[in-house]
Amino acid sequence: MTQAPTLVLGMGAAKAGTSWLFDQLAGHRDCHLRGIKELHYFTTALDGRWSSQVRRIEERVARSEGPLRADLSDWLAVLRQGRLNLRAYGGYLCKGRDGQKIVADFTPAYGLLPQRALSRLARLPDVKMIYLLRDPVERLWSNVRMEAARTARWPGTVGVLARRAMEKALAGRGPSWTRSDYAGALGRLDRAIGPDRLHVMFYEEMTQPQALARLAAFLGIGPLSVNAGQRVNGGVAVWLPSSMRVRAGMALRPQYEYVRQRFGRVPAAWHGSMVGV
Repeated sequence: MTQAPTLVLGMGAAKAGTSWLFDQLAGHRDCHLRGIKELHYFTTALDGRWSSQVRRIEERVARSEGPLRADLSDWLAVLRQGRLNLRAYGGYLCKGRDGQKIVADFTPAYGLLPQRALSRLARLPDVKMIYLLRDPVERLWSNVRMEAARTARWPGTVGVLARRAMEKALAGRGPSWTRSDYAGALGRLDRAIGPDRLHVMFYEEMTQPQALARLAAFLGIGPLSVNAGQRVNGGVAVWLPSSMRVRAGMALRPQYEYVRQRFGRVPAAWHGSMVGV
C-alpha cells in the first residue's frame, strides 16, 4: 500500500520566490506537483467566492491545451462543488502520483489567512508549511510593479502606475502593503503550527547549498539540484526613486527589526534597504 504523501503549503510571501521554488520541486523525483501553482482553495472557501474562481479557471481552460488543460479541467471539477471538500482537494493533488513523498499547493495568499483558518490547516494530516522572506523594500516594490503591469494598457505606463501604487502602499493601503507584514504572518503561523512543520527561507539565500540541504531535510526528500539562474515572474524593470526607497525603508523598519530579532540576523543583501535598524 502506497504511503500517504506530505502536503506542503507554500504560504508566501508574494514576490519572494514561491514560483521559482514551486518549479524546482515540480522537477524533483520525490515530489508530485500538478500544473497549477496557486489554487487559492482555502482563501476561496473563506470568502465563499466559488463562482468567480470557477469563471477564472474556465477562462484558463479555454485558452490552454495539453497537460495543463487536463490539470485545469480536473481542478475546475473540484471548484464546481461550491464548498470545501478536502477529499476532492487531496484527490486532485494526488491524481497521477506514483509514490512520491510530496504534493503541494503554493498559494502566497494563504499567508494572509486569519489565525483560525491557519490553525485548521495545521490539523490536516501530515501537512508542512513554507514561508519565504525577501528584503521588505524589494518585495514591496516587486509587488506593486506586478500590480501596475496587470492594469497598464501599454508598457510605457507601468513606471508611472507603479510609483503611484508605491505611494498608496507607503500610506498603508492596499494588498501590496498587507503582504509586507512578515511579523503578522509569521506570528499567526507560529501560533498555528509547530516549528518542526514550518520552514522559513530567505529569497536572497535560497539557492545556496546549505539552504537547499535544510529544505530537503525538512521535506524528507533527496538532495535538491536546482537551476539557480532561472527567473520566474520577474516582472517589468522600473526604477525606484532613491527618495521613495528611503521612505519605504523607514516605513518597513519594524519588519527588518522583527526579522533580525527572530533570526538573529538579516541577509547581507538587505542592509542597503535598512534605515535606522
